[in-house]
Amino acid sequence: MSAVSLTKIIDKMKLENLTPEIGVKGIKITQPDINRPALQMAGYFEHFAATRLQIIGFVEYTYMQGLSKDEKEKTYETLLSHPIPGIVFCRELQPDDLFKQKAIEHEVPLLMTKESTSAFMAEIIRWLNVKLAPCISVHGVLVDVYGEGVLITGESGIGKSEAALELIKRGHRLVTDDVVEIRKVSDETLIGTAPDITKHFIELRGIGIVDVKTLFGVSSVKETQNIDLVIRLEDWNKDKEYDRLGLEEEYTEYLGNKVVCHNIPIRPGRNLAIICESAAVNHRQKKMGYNAAQELYTRVQNSIANGRSEDDE
Repeated sequence: MSAVSLTKIIDKMKLENLTPEIGVKGIKITQPDINRPALQMAGYFEHFAATRLQIIGFVEYTYMQGLSKDEKEKTYETLLSHPIPGIVFCRELQPDDLFKQKAIEHEVPLLMTKESTSAFMAEIIRWLNVKLAPCISVHGVLVDVYGEGVLITGESGIGKSEAALELIKRGHRLVTDDVVEIRKVSDETLIGTAPDITKHFIELRGIGIVDVKTLFGVSSVKETQNIDLVIRLEDWNKDKEYDRLGLEEEYTEYLGNKVVCHNIPIRPGRNLAIICESAAVNHRQKKMGYNAAQELYTRVQNSIANGRSEDDE
């Protein structure tokens, strides 16, 4: 099961730890969802998602402030006795002394952010969805070409890294070489990232390891990218039939999501970078409603129809 450490969340979201007495290193978040414990404050604990990160906004805070001392004692004790991984107070709201005391007793970390409740919730859910999404690693190269995420796959030594280097020279951006970590963040979206150890590096046979960020600058690399198109490189086979029109899309599947896939045969003299660029632009054009293959087919059909009309006359 995927998990994100609370320490990483504190660093990423720039949270202030209000209970430094409690160690947070071993605490993990395993769900991308969060919970606002308004109903729990009111005494309803059925179906309480206690293992989620808890968010306290202005509504919950003002309700807590209005409780009597005895009500606070009972509500805080019941709430904080659950296995809560952490509670975040938004808008720089400060918990009262009794809440802090109960939290320390039950070892529930209290955190604080300057952000508004809605903005913080949107950002933490988006970030956790990416970090906790189902993930696989595939062999390939991921490049941002005109805003389209192009995943180049194929056998070792076929020229994936060389194609990526040429694309970088032409102004496009490298996401990762050799190993692509693919995360399914929704039923429509796959996001590719680089493993930390190989980030910004390309391996070129005969030369070795090249640091793309150092050689070409920060504008030549990118941290993450949606995967919009897969280009599969393969050795040219004269006996194989290759698609020359592209009327029907071919797909490949990662984590249950389908992605458009082009099989590109490799032979000497073919410029892979220009082919990848053209494929990316063509894919973008199709998303915008124009299909060149369909246009050609329509023209041919119209030409045949016109020829028949002339013959009938």
